[in-house]
Amino acid sequence: MPKSAADVARFQRASDQSLLVYFGQQITLEAHERVRKFLLLLEQEPIAGIRNLHPAYCSVLVKFDPLKWRHAQLEQNLKQYLGRLESVTLPEPRQVEIPVCYGGEHGPDLIDVSQIRGMTLAQVIALHSSATYIVYFLGFVPGFAYLGGLPEALVTPRLATPRRRVPPGSVGIAGRQTGVYPVATPGGWRLLGRTPVSMFLPDQEGFSLLSIGDRVRFTPISPEQFAALERA
Repeated sequence: MPKSAADVARFQRASDQSLLVYFGQQITLEAHERVRKFLLLLEQEPIAGIRNLHPAYCSVLVKFDPLKWRHAQLEQNLKQYLGRLESVTLPEPRQVEIPVCYGGEHGPDLIDVSQIRGMTLAQVIALHSSATYIVYFLGFVPGFAYLGGLPEALVTPRLATPRRRVPPGSVGIAGRQTGVYPVATPGGWRLLGRTPVSMFLPDQEGFSLLSIGDRVRFTPISPEQFAALERA
């Protein structure tokens, strides 16, 4: 019989006012869905004294008011939520398409990735744009979504020396991840292209075009299409 979320979850004290809840050590769809269900349940039935929830690939960092909770007390309370996860129904994931101009000035690392992986430029582009990616969580800077599901053939280590400035909209890969830089920032991911679509939306909840659980596909566009969309 498969184990329930309450059976597989593991707690770890992260600080005097935070607790980590692990749903495994591997990046899996099952762990991701348990993270989402846990967040949804705590959103629907919030616990007084919990200040913030920070999801990751297979864990949630729970920050709490130490004047209201002790680690052991909160852990017992959260276990009641974990025992109900299997009854939580997640909404259908939102499908998001993001246009990307690959290579050239917009994707300065495309050639290097093609050489490292032993592919043509066209093969790298076709492979990267053929996958459907999952938004596992957001972090680093507002609007930056960590996307899992990068094809194995494209797995490439990040740059040895990060760039001092990565332009907003840059689409990069690092290890088994891909993502879009929402604002200009230093970064060490290998840049394959760039999108004219704004990822950072200050007027929107979460400041992001993407939300945890979304499914994302990248659509190749020409430099001319990029310029037209950027002007629009």
